[in-house]
Amino acid sequence: MSFVVLVPARLASTRLPDKPLADIAGKPMVVRVAERAALSGASRVVVACDDARILDACQSHGVAAVLTRQDHASGSDRLAEACQLLGLADETCVVNVQGDEPLIDPALVRQCAELLQGQPGCVMSTAAHPITELADYLNPNVVKVVVNAHGQALYFSRAPVPWWRDGSAITPALPSPAPLRHIGLYGYRVGFLKRFPALSQAPLEQAEALEQLRVLWHGERIAVHVAAHGPGPGVDTPEDLARVRTLFLHQPPSV
Repeated sequence: MSFVVLVPARLASTRLPDKPLADIAGKPMVVRVAERAALSGASRVVVACDDARILDACQSHGVAAVLTRQDHASGSDRLAEACQLLGLADETCVVNVQGDEPLIDPALVRQCAELLQGQPGCVMSTAAHPITELADYLNPNVVKVVVNAHGQALYFSRAPVPWWRDGSAITPALPSPAPLRHIGLYGYRVGFLKRFPALSQAPLEQAEALEQLRVLWHGERIAVHVAAHGPGPGVDTPEDLARVRTLFLHQPPSV
């Protein structure tokens, strides 16, 4: 099996300025992400960045990178341009690993690629894991996914879905089987990724602020790998960065 990992990296960040370049145990965060992704067995790992400073940081650490436009509306738009710049064939499987996931599980990256290659009727793959805490189920910042009998996404939502009809509205409880928390890891077929930016936005996408709903709205299918547990913590805030730095200091990943 052959697949490519692309890591979109944008310098601007409202909560953590210059986030891709944040130091983690002596290396920029985006480099740490690329190193973890390389352990998945990908044939190539390339950072798709929007600033020469990220490009220089990657190249100085031996990480492949391409410079993309700064005005992309989303990470998938940036990936589509990167596929063009790299000359990737339409049948190539690409896994999008976010540039703020320095503790991403390499096995999860590979499983996402394997799932897409094993389901030719799907244009994308992603991942999820069971929710075990009621607070996560009720939290609108925790995205949920509902799947069909074939492990394909029926819907993504910030709402607590599926809703347990017979549960108490006053003291809600987790439904059984456990609802699924969506993990922001995506596999794409390059041919679809190239045409995705041209698809019109979906009303559901605008309501939920979830770009993956555009795929379902236009009648395409997304395969979902259900992992046993959640991924390592990502980095969105200075507090997240401090937590990840501590984890690298006391129990560094094997990279």
